[in-house]
Amino acid sequence: MKKHKIYTMSFASVYPHYITKAEKKGRTKEEVDEIIRWLTGYSQEQLETELDKQTDFETFFAHAPEMNEARTLIKGVICGVRVEEIEEPLMQEIRYLDKLIDELAKGKTLEKILRKN
Repeated sequence: MKKHKIYTMSFASVYPHYITKAEKKGRTKEEVDEIIRWLTGYSQEQLETELDKQTDFETFFAHAPEMNEARTLIKGVICGVRVEEIEEPLMQEIRYLDKLIDELAKGKTLEKILRKN
């Protein structure tokens, strides 16, 4: 099976785009980091280490300390595809993150984004 190009891209190369998308809508880097930590189980220090190491997406998700079980509650369309219907596990994890950042940029509260209700 051919690997998607995004799998080998460094997470750090995409991370600034998450920040920019959030900040354009009045949200913060801290909120983006909180979302990433919630999804992956990384501590802030671990997240920063992965960014410094230029870890690729495949490794970033494979080494995540604890993927949040509540991520399966993430529903909706991202890039024209329903995230809950994506069959490739790694692509689904990437799209979960994309969807959470979209929700942040659309003004949802962190409580709703992090499925705390």
